[in-house]
Amino acid sequence: MDPDPRTALETERARATKLLGDVERSMQDVSDARDGANTDDEHDPEGATLAWERGSLGAVRDDARRRIEQVDAALRRLDAGTYGRCAVGGEPIPEARLAAVPWAATCVAHA
Repeated sequence: MDPDPRTALETERARATKLLGDVERSMQDVSDARDGANTDDEHDPEGATLAWERGSLGAVRDDARRRIEQVDAALRRLDAGTYGRCAVGGEPIPEARLAAVPWAATCVAHA
């Protein structure tokens, strides 16, 4: 296991938090562009594009929020001394999995 998983988790949390802020600003920009235009999403070619962009940004926003929740849970497990143990079966999570996905809560078999 990485000698300092907290650093990897905090780095990922900072990255996801920045992404969330960027996406929320972009969503506001799209919303402002739509509000500033006198268009009808259903009949205006640009309206469909704006709707698709809002949907895409919403998916990225939701993923960033989910990642922050996963990282926060991993940090709590680290503090509790249960980090690196599968939340389902209790067996150790392989070091390679934790290196690739430091917020992993389960072993590969239970993922």
